[in-house]
Amino acid sequence: MSTESRNPRSYSLDKMSAREIVRLMNDEEAIVLRALQAAEDSIAIAIERVSEAYLRGGRVIYLGSGTSGRIATTDAAEMPPTFGLEADRFIALVSGGAVASQKAVEDAEDDPHQAVVALNELRVDTRDVVIGLAASGTTPFVLGGIRHAKQKGIWTCGIANNKNTQLLELADHPILLDTGPEVLTGSTRLKAGTSQKLVLNRISTGAMVLSGKVIENLMVDVKAKNQKLKERCARIVKELAPVTLDEAYDLLEKNDWNIRKVLDGLKAPV
Repeated sequence: MSTESRNPRSYSLDKMSAREIVRLMNDEEAIVLRALQAAEDSIAIAIERVSEAYLRGGRVIYLGSGTSGRIATTDAAEMPPTFGLEADRFIALVSGGAVASQKAVEDAEDDPHQAVVALNELRVDTRDVVIGLAASGTTPFVLGGIRHAKQKGIWTCGIANNKNTQLLELADHPILLDTGPEVLTGSTRLKAGTSQKLVLNRISTGAMVLSGKVIENLMVDVKAKNQKLKERCARIVKELAPVTLDEAYDLLEKNDWNIRKVLDGLKAPV
């Protein structure tokens, strides 16, 4: 298993200076982008399937343990404010429950039944998609969830950092991120974790673009929950409509800070 192997470049890690550690880690991170480039076609297919699920009213359900689970939780949490989604459209199921998103609950990943229970509680169906993440590709919690989803006829995607592993073989659609051994042996919060964060960025963002949640390269469904986001909304309206920034603020105030309402109103005949 490459993610558990020792990296020859870091055998003398304990003797390195701070600058040498940074340089080595930076050099190793270049492998992450190469792994993502090698998986471009597979990632594109996942984007299309997630978009299709969203447009038919389905949910995107991530399964993960440890670092993978926390990365999945972050991606799911960022979808509502970024794209104006309901909170239940992207969901992260993490072994150990909600507490595991903030504190490691390492033994929970060995329980495949926990994932089955969690999926059943969500009443998953064939409109949904289930995406499992596991650097090792062997995490029982993730495998149990993917297996259960497949039995229900749900499309599944497996993302792993090791070749020829159970997760990649079991899922309908495998994505291999071959990031190799870590600088700190077995610490998959490093390259493997970075690659998983980046692949979820691509899948969720790409799917929302295909689903019409973006105009040009602007987040037109962003929720203006604070002053920074209100300023962003005003800039977006100014970019897409023939109005000044002050006029954009005024229009947004009158339309509950809904960019689409403002744009639709400006298109309406007087």
